Formats: sequence, structure tokens, C-alpha cells
Amino acid sequence: MTDGPEATGSTWGLPAPSIPEPKHRLPSFVGAEYDSSTRRAEFCVWAPLRSRLLLETGEDGLLHTMQRDDDGYHQCEVDGCEPGQTYVLLTEDGRRLPDPASRLQPDGVHGPSALVDTRFFEMQNTNYTAPRLHQYVIYELHVGTFTTEGTFAAAVKQLPRLAELGITAVEILPVAAFAGKRNWGYDGVQPYAVQACYGGPAGLAAFVDAAHGLGIAVVLDVVYNHLGPEGNYLREFGPYFTDAYRTPWGEAINFDGPDSDEVRAYFIRNALFWLERYDIDALRLDAVHAIYDTGARPFLSELQAAVEEAFGSDQPGESGESASKRPRYLIAESDMNDSRLVRRRDESGFGLAGHWADDFHHAVHVLLTGERRGYYADFGGIEQLERAVFQAYNLSGGYSAHRRRRHGNSPEGVPVERFVVCIQNHDQVGNRMFGERLSTLVTPQQHRFAVSLLLLSPYVPLLFMGEEYGETRPFCFFVDHGDQTLLDATRDGRKREFAEFYDGVEPPDPVAKSTFEGSVLDTSAAERQPGKAILELYRELLRIRRESGGARVVERIKMDLPVIAYRRGAFVVLANCGESAVELSLRDLGVEQASVRVCTWMDELELTEQLQVDAGFGASESNGPRTAEGAGHRVQLPGWGVVVLQASEDNELEQGK
Repeated sequence: MTDGPEATGSTWGLPAPSIPEPKHRLPSFVGAEYDSSTRRAEFCVWAPLRSRLLLETGEDGLLHTMQRDDDGYHQCEVDGCEPGQTYVLLTEDGRRLPDPASRLQPDGVHGPSALVDTRFFEMQNTNYTAPRLHQYVIYELHVGTFTTEGTFAAAVKQLPRLAELGITAVEILPVAAFAGKRNWGYDGVQPYAVQACYGGPAGLAAFVDAAHGLGIAVVLDVVYNHLGPEGNYLREFGPYFTDAYRTPWGEAINFDGPDSDEVRAYFIRNALFWLERYDIDALRLDAVHAIYDTGARPFLSELQAAVEEAFGSDQPGESGESASKRPRYLIAESDMNDSRLVRRRDESGFGLAGHWADDFHHAVHVLLTGERRGYYADFGGIEQLERAVFQAYNLSGGYSAHRRRRHGNSPEGVPVERFVVCIQNHDQVGNRMFGERLSTLVTPQQHRFAVSLLLLSPYVPLLFMGEEYGETRPFCFFVDHGDQTLLDATRDGRKREFAEFYDGVEPPDPVAKSTFEGSVLDTSAAERQPGKAILELYRELLRIRRESGGARVVERIKMDLPVIAYRRGAFVVLANCGESAVELSLRDLGVEQASVRVCTWMDELELTEQLQVDAGFGASESNGPRTAEGAGHRVQLPGWGVVVLQASEDNELEQGK
């Protein structure tokens, strides 16, 4: 008698079942593919709920019959087309609908779709040398409020100053077509279309090309967990949504129910579309914890595999093949502290390139402001900040007071460049009642403390537009729906959201144009104090970051005082995490000889013996690093002070490299 099934090649000794191949196929495209050279357009719509679709093209309303296959794809070809020509889909019950994979909605999300030849954008910088993920310094911007014009063309003019500052990647909030002209972008309803008022497809392509010409990568924020409430016509064509789950923003996408193969294909093709046609370098995947999928092969893993198949990976493969010369990255936003997102698929992970890790922001914010509401309840002390600085997660399986359960898992072994951290972003600023920025909530010294920890952290830093010069204008929540019922519901929802914390205080009206206009950057603040000094601090810290290798493992220096200390290549970073001044011995830090590269307080940095350094950036051209020699020197850090020491050539700080 055997202990188990015989090794017959079958399962448990039984004949292998005959399982039909799933009907799933990844279509070569959906939407309209237009070729200017032949003036031909091919149309493909997945609409299993429609027995018949007609295509109406141009102002003359010419009708074309679309052929339906067994998988629910309706297709046809039309000759003699022109770029910009509009078209609509006519259903068997007489409805006129935009293409669910439209490339452009020139008259808004309720109007006709338009032909765009995305294969013939005049890109000049397709072979630029892209930064690798560990070199990323990300600058997050919202096209509509980044400039007074609110367009891609206007944003292009700002790119040189970002490149000069040391920004290596620009992340754009979602540009998928949404209702109205004012929106954060997370109410998009046309995942393939570029918002027309920003400049449409040509505007986005020109922005990407200009960024690449300056050596800046472009990250595009995409939303695969829900669609917006107005102009959402996908449900008219197929089972794109499911009532098995519910997101905080509405219906969940159908990633694991009946007919979900084609829904997954729609969104996978969408990701590849942005990366291929617009030469985008990376996608930021919004709130992946709201992508519900209980299947054996999760959507995120399948998406990452498709991207790697098309563009390669930034890591050598299991079989020894070399890393891609220019991989494309998927960066997931999630508040789950789940390192599986960025662990390799052969290590039971999803294999994504990066993870927005919120704990760094929360730890810094709560330590400086004392706010403890909501998810801030799990933060508050230097211990939480130390964990966020040295292991990415504060909670890695420990108890969460906010959630009243254990939260997270261990990120041990995950490369540090897989984590993206910040002290401000659109969520953490814009979801405050008044949209206050950190620079208006803390003292100048505390602000410089936060900036220093961010830019010298081991991880990939993300800046929110305007923070590089201490922007004080708010970034508020705003919408521009055409449906009055939705506008009223949005107003009421914002009031209810904050009623518990601001009794009797009215939030800014999200519908008012003035709320949007008040959120537009005032970049002139960078040309006067204190903006000039803050900008210079960012510039110098980013210079140190480049010199010490971008995202990298740092060596912690354990101390009993309320000071976070670590070695970063040839640098030692000392940060006083409290109001009271502290005094440190250079000997205890392992420093025999070093110069002061940066100190963040505006008075003089004083050592108990010879060293004095003027710390006010921009105050005097004669300012420069002074040298501290001898083991007897001590440094006094004022409250919230940060100093960066640079080892002299014959010193031994490189042991932490």
C-alpha cells in the first residue's frame, strides 16, 4: 500500500480532466485606432450587453454596422476619416453613447467621442536616459492648479525649474476625462481619454516629451478601483461593475465575477496604452486596497506581468536574463502596510515596483502637530517615527488603536526604493477641511525638520507641488458636476465628514469656482523670503541625496536622547525630535573629522569648542562648511534642529555605505 497517489502524471492518481481553455483573450485594442497615413479608423467595443451596435460618424451622421463576435466585441472599419472626426455608438434601443474607450471627449463626457492618431505623436525624446526607481525624486502636481492657465502647455514651462531643483520624476494626478472643468481627477469616467480642458492627448504627449528632454520621468496616476458618478456609461455596455463589493466612492470594478476576464483585459490594455502611446514611465495605481479580487491570480499580479512582458523588469530575471534598459514601473497606493505588493511574484508577492507608504507622513505629522484623530491615533512619539524611518512601516503586524485590530506585515528584505514617502501629498492636504499645507500648521523650524527627514530618508521622496518653496495657499477639494443633485450631495457629504471635528464651521464650498481658484499655486512666493531660503534648503538636501546614492539602506546610530541619527554614505544625519536642545559628542557618533554640510536653524550652529557655521541659507555668500576636528567636540542641537555632517576624506564614515 502506498502513502499517496502514484506518480502517474495525473492528479491524485486520477485521469487528468479535460478543461476547456477560457475564452479570455487580451484584445489588440479597444476604442478607435486611427491611422492618419491611410485615413482609416478601426473600431472595437466590448459590449456583451448589446445585441447590436451602429457606429455614427461625422456631422453627416453616416451609419456603419458593427459586427458582433461570440465574446461580445463589436467591430468595424471606416475609410476616409479625418483626425478629430466625432462619432457615437447607437444602441438597439436608440441610445447615443460615447465610446467606452474613447481617446478624446472634445465636448465633455456626455458628448461624442473623437478620433485621435495616438501612434503619430511627434515625440523628440523617445530614447532619453530614464532615471531608475532608486533615483526618483517625485513631484506630484495637479494640472488644473499647478499654473494659472491650468494646462499641459503652461505646465511645460515650469519643468526647467523642477529639473534644476533636482526633481527626477513628475507625477500627474489623473487626467482621464471627467465631468466639468474642475476636479481632482478621481471622478474620471473615460479611462482612455485625456481631459480636453487640460490640452487633450496632444497636450499630454507634448508634456511627456518635454519632461523627457530634461531627463525627468513622468508618472501618471490612474484609477482602477471605481469610476466617477457623472458620465459613467460603461455599465450600458457590459458587466464592468459588481455589487459583490462596495468602495468608499461607489460601485466596485468587476475583477473576479462573471465575465471579469474581459473587464481585466480592458484595464490591462489601459495601463499598456498609457505606457506605450504616451511613453509614460510609471503608473501610480490609486487605492489598490479597493481593488477587490479573490481569484487565485490577482489582478495586480496579472497587470505587473503584462507590463514586464511588454517592457521588461528592472531586476535580472530568475533565468539570469539582464534587466531591461528602460523598464516601466507600477507604484501602488495602499494603506494596508502589506509588503506583498512589492515582493517578487516568486516570493508570493504581486511584484509591483513601488508602494506609497503612508506611515512616514503620519509619524512626522503627528509628532509635529499633535493631531491624533482617525488614523493618526496610531502615531505620536519618536518611536513611531523611528520605525517609519528605518523600516518603512510603523505597524508591521502590531495592534492598531484606530482599527482595533492588528495591522500590516513585515517589510523586511524589501529594497528601500520600493517605498515612496512624503510629508505632504494631495490626499493628506486636500482631505483636510480647509486644505492646509504643512507650512501653515507648524513652526518654520519644525517645517525644516520635516523637509530634512524626507529628503534624506532611505526611501523615494515625493513632494507635493509648491512645497519646495513653502507654498501657503491651500489645496482644497473641488468638483464641477453638471448634475445639480450630485453637487448638492457633494456639499452635504463634505459637511457631514467634518461635522464631528468642526461643530458649526462650514467647509469651503467644493462646488464654488473660488475654492478651485484659491488652490492655484502662487509660484512668485519662491522669489521672496522665506520662499527663497526654503527652496535653497530643498536644493542642497537633494544635492546631498544625489551624492549619497538616492534611495539606499542607511545605518542607524542608536541613541538614548530624543534624536534620530543615521549614516547615509559619507554623511551623518542628526535630527532632534523635540522642543528641548540636546548636546551630542562627535566621538559617540564615530566622527573624528567632519564638516557641517547643512544645519536647519537660522542661528549659528555652535560646538563647545571651535566650530561655528552660519546656517541661514542665502544669507551670505561667504557661508560654507567649517571643519570639526578632534574627538572632544560636541554639537548642540536646538529644538527640532537637523544637522548633516560630511566626513572628511580620511574619516571612516563610509562603513555605513
